Amino acid sequence: MAPPFRRRRSVVALIACTLALSTLGATSAQAANDVLDGSTRLYVDPQSSTVEAARSLKGQAKQDALLLSRIPSATWFTNGTPAQVRKDVSSLVRRAGKKVPVLVAYNVPFRDCALYSAGGAANVAAYKAWIDAFAAGIGDREAVVVLEPDGLGVIPWYTTLDGVAEKCQPAELDPATAVAQRFEVLNYAVDALKSKPRTVVYLDGTGPYWLPASESADRLIKAGVQRADGFFLNVSNYEYTENSVQYGTWVSRCIAYVTQVTPGDFASCGHQYWSGGPANDWNGVLLSNTGIWSDTAPDAVHNTKGINSRYDLILGDVPATTHFVVDTSRNGQGPWAAPAGVYSDAETWCNPPGRGLGVRPTTRTGADLADAYLWIKVPGESDGECFRGTGGPTDPARGMVDPAAGHWFVEQAHELVSLAQPAVRHGQHGRH
Repeated sequence: MAPPFRRRRSVVALIACTLALSTLGATSAQAANDVLDGSTRLYVDPQSSTVEAARSLKGQAKQDALLLSRIPSATWFTNGTPAQVRKDVSSLVRRAGKKVPVLVAYNVPFRDCALYSAGGAANVAAYKAWIDAFAAGIGDREAVVVLEPDGLGVIPWYTTLDGVAEKCQPAELDPATAVAQRFEVLNYAVDALKSKPRTVVYLDGTGPYWLPASESADRLIKAGVQRADGFFLNVSNYEYTENSVQYGTWVSRCIAYVTQVTPGDFASCGHQYWSGGPANDWNGVLLSNTGIWSDTAPDAVHNTKGINSRYDLILGDVPATTHFVVDTSRNGQGPWAAPAGVYSDAETWCNPPGRGLGVRPTTRTGADLADAYLWIKVPGESDGECFRGTGGPTDPARGMVDPAAGHWFVEQAHELVSLAQPAVRHGQHGRH
């Protein structure tokens, strides 16, 4: 029950957008929720899909799967009748006992826009019934819900703040109502889940090399993030944790600015596609995801001081209070830099070679707004059959046919374990 998904969306169409010349303010955090705090013990499910995969494996492949199965990762709920999802969710949270499970709700209508992880509820009414049952299954027990990965990153028939049309334009959907329906179901889901006293809910904040921070903030506000517990970043992706924390902080500061200082002024929000600000005399560049972002990075393409000073300028003493979580399941080596000129579409999101496990799941992040580093994507499960612009069926970067989306990928699982950063050893796991 852990189908993957990935960030395959090109940012090229957005890079030329949102080059505004205003700024934003301070970064102090509200108290984190009491479900994800420094004492939280995350649940390891003995009935996980990783345990199931290990049963059919032998030798090193089995050892890799067993190691991964002992580290807390999310459980994905992707289909089923309302009665079935209520039963399955209830079973999971009951098994968790006093530990906290992470659940992914991944069933929004037109999920993944008919691509590798396509599916979802048949319509708005069906989704509302499904998410009501999901919430009922949790009841009054503690749970973390990652609500609809890709749900805000890919919205059918959407148009960005800068007038760029979403490529996802399914003929079965009415362009006049598709966008409103997506926000309707997400807002409904937030309220249904937050009606449960010990459920924390995070919406899709995409990631540091996808939507501009301003664009993500706009969509999150429309989806009800101010009634949720925050947003999630980097799900099923490979971006450096430090970059996700920088990006998440910008998104949170943008939300604070447009809701408390100058309503609707998203154009003034600093973002990763132009780094200008007071600290660098407004000499901005496009940031690169090839390295770790910081205010002290020697290379301009990794230096964030301009963006952060821009927020300091326009926010003043207004704090950012919207929290986030980061998926660190496969980002230990950062994103894959595909060889130049080799592939017509490198699909860097799709089973990239040479990646490693990232920071083990923890609520002790050291970052004010980051509630947790979680393994939301189940490491070891394939992103899909990756052709990289060829006719397939072989993945040219690996010289083999990749498993279908959500199926166990023995070779990738071994890479992730072998190249983990920090290194992972038997007996060394996340806090659980």
